[in-house]
Amino acid sequence: MRSDLVFGALSHVSNRYQLCQLASKATRKLHKPNTRLQDTTNDVLHRFHTTNPGSGMPQNAQPPESVERRRAA
Repeated sequence: MRSDLVFGALSHVSNRYQLCQLASKATRKLHKPNTRLQDTTNDVLHRFHTTNPGSGMPQNAQPPESVERRRAA
């Protein structure tokens, strides 16, 4: 049920208003044509339950390393 998904997503987001805003933005970005909007919303809430939507970077991604530049002689 969707209420279970909402309560699961609230484990990472403390504010319900913020959860609603993040879920609506993510649903707009992840929605595919010819699929139900309800299924996309449920998928977003399931993703929020497993990961923190407030973090800027995915957990697997690492910051870019500094690149050394050569100076002309």
